[in-house]
Amino acid sequence: MRTDDGENLIGANIFEAKKHQGTITNAYGFYSFTLLRDSTYLTYSYVGYQPITLRLASRKDTVIIVKLKSQPPLKELIITSEKADKIQESTRMGTISLPISQIKAMPSLMGEVDLIKVLQLLPGVQGGSEGSSGLYVRGGGPEQNLILLDGVPVYNASHLYGFISTFNPDAINHVELVKGGFPARYGGRLSSVVDISMKEGNPSKLHGTGSVGIISSKFALEGPIVKDRASFIISARRSYLNLLNSPIFGRSNANANNYYFYDFNAKVNFRVNKRNRIYLSYYSGSDKATTPQNYSSIDSTSRYSSKSIAQITWGNIIASTRWNHVFNQKLFANISVFYSQYHLQVINDVSTAFTNLVSGVVDNEFYNYAYQSGLRDFASKIDFDFVPAPDHYLRFGAQAINHYFTPGVTAIKSSLEIPPTNTRSSNISANELSAYAEDDFNFSSNLKVNAGIHGSGFLLSGKNYFSLQPRIAARLLLSPDLSLKASFATMQQYIHLLTNSGLGLPTDLWVPATERIRPETSKQVSLGLARNFKDEFEVSLEGYYKTISNVIEYKDGATYLNADKNWESKVDAGRGKSYGAELFVQKKFGKLSGWVGYTLSWTYRQFDSLNNGKWFPYRYDRRHDAKIALVYTKNERLQYGLIWVYGTGNAITVPLDMYQGVIQTGPTPFVTAYEGRNNFRMNPYHRLDLNASYVIRKKSVEHKLTVSVYNCYNRKNPYYLEFGYGNNGQRVLRQVSLFPALPSITYTIKF
Repeated sequence: MRTDDGENLIGANIFEAKKHQGTITNAYGFYSFTLLRDSTYLTYSYVGYQPITLRLASRKDTVIIVKLKSQPPLKELIITSEKADKIQESTRMGTISLPISQIKAMPSLMGEVDLIKVLQLLPGVQGGSEGSSGLYVRGGGPEQNLILLDGVPVYNASHLYGFISTFNPDAINHVELVKGGFPARYGGRLSSVVDISMKEGNPSKLHGTGSVGIISSKFALEGPIVKDRASFIISARRSYLNLLNSPIFGRSNANANNYYFYDFNAKVNFRVNKRNRIYLSYYSGSDKATTPQNYSSIDSTSRYSSKSIAQITWGNIIASTRWNHVFNQKLFANISVFYSQYHLQVINDVSTAFTNLVSGVVDNEFYNYAYQSGLRDFASKIDFDFVPAPDHYLRFGAQAINHYFTPGVTAIKSSLEIPPTNTRSSNISANELSAYAEDDFNFSSNLKVNAGIHGSGFLLSGKNYFSLQPRIAARLLLSPDLSLKASFATMQQYIHLLTNSGLGLPTDLWVPATERIRPETSKQVSLGLARNFKDEFEVSLEGYYKTISNVIEYKDGATYLNADKNWESKVDAGRGKSYGAELFVQKKFGKLSGWVGYTLSWTYRQFDSLNNGKWFPYRYDRRHDAKIALVYTKNERLQYGLIWVYGTGNAITVPLDMYQGVIQTGPTPFVTAYEGRNNFRMNPYHRLDLNASYVIRKKSVEHKLTVSVYNCYNRKNPYYLEFGYGNNGQRVLRQVSLFPALPSITYTIKF
């Protein structure tokens, strides 16, 4: 199934009303449906598109390509005959799909529409600190999210020090979040799957879009290579904060920070024939921040000058080739080969010159520091969809990944009496293998089950790990509009992320499981109710309990800068647990659309070497978390968006007392006394964002002006806390806030 402009419809519904049977399209728009009689009516539908019903009368296998037209923007169309895969009928739990049009309509920070930040508005998902694009799902850390772009893992998904994600929404076709009840086809992470599909390009007409915002501009162009046979899409985005440095700070100011980011997407697809299609995808993105500093002084006898450059660069490169093949009316295959790379580099160069004006002697010195880290993947995988009968939908496949880890390389050169240093943690090559099988099948008209198993292995020099991970999810229809759901899933993760506390700098390091550091594992059980109200609102209530083992964390005082030590000696392994309940009310179409979510949860960690071995609240343990995200389309020209969020403050560690110790030789410096780790809560976080978009259409060109205000009532939300001194000289704990009320404006043109 496709849209009228050629894009595949992922998760579209195909339903036969008389027998109450149906199916959905997979990630490539493919579906299979077996007729139980010679003639029947099938209804095809997808959110935001006009459904169609076809009468089929066939005694042989038939390939049908269905195209759906988008709905008019002003009309709210309620489909009462379509019942396929509604929330109460699906076996899947903790899975949410968001229309791209809804994502683009939401208010955004500095006018940058951000897919990840919209996912943060869902129940069970947190964003960490103010403005961050990280994902903390059901008590897990950001490293426990499997973020897939066209099936390829993305290891760093942020720009601008974590404030903006790497995904350009103009290049995205579909996004789905899975946070529980994981199907067997997913593996390698513990907390969530963010499955993102890029657009494929319009096969018949050339289209484009461009936007100019406060901090960046972007464009996308798509169209046919060979009409109705091959198409392309390219998109690019670049910030221009560095270009603003000169007019704002002046060209003479050498201390101005020079920062920029960019990302580039490209995709080509070629339809060989009705049964074969080839895709080529590419992504690259990078951030670079350079801070030069110059200083000089002079007196009657000497002159001193120094120059330094601090630079940090990080980014991703992704490339993939995929081949889709339809063997017959029941069997579909996708074969992929891909490459993924993440790199980080930190450089600091300092040079000084001391000139004796009396003797004329010049003394030059220099110090060069460089640090590099990264991860590189080569992989291949094959996936099959097999539909032997309407009551069964089987998926099975296998994957092989070669990981190459560079945990850290440090090089130091100096003119001082220090020998050159070139230290590195040992580079590690490892192979990760996996295979899976799952079946989504009907026991009866009321009971449907998805059962499967995911097997994986991690092979490296000196140690091999293997795991079998059973998964099961079931739904029981209590009435046509209400179902009871339950799921259980075990997960295993063979790679770890060493995360530095403090600001969201990209100095987090990917490292593998080793003989000393075991893989992370989790078990999660969920129970919930799902209800559909008048084919207009979908409501779900889910409770979950999750345990995690072998999570790692830096020891006190250890960072990536300890070049004299291997990373394994800097970390401790521990365990975690998380439990809670989530309420989600969603309306996907109509003049007013959006959702309301609420989460009540508890999250804890335990390390033998921390907090005296006692359990303590995770930094992002958040008792109450409420979110409202709404879009109102007044008419074909005017649209409004609203976001309101509230959350319990993050947990941090604060000393309760300070005293001065005494030793035989005299007093010692002040000593801080702590009650326990993460013993204090920052103030609650809440914020209101608003936007309004005005559209002017002239023939085939659309102009849109969007005005947004982030943090409308100027709430001073906590970013971090620090100690200082009050007017009376007493030591006080001060809150530092980051974003006040921030207006922004964005202009977009489409043709």
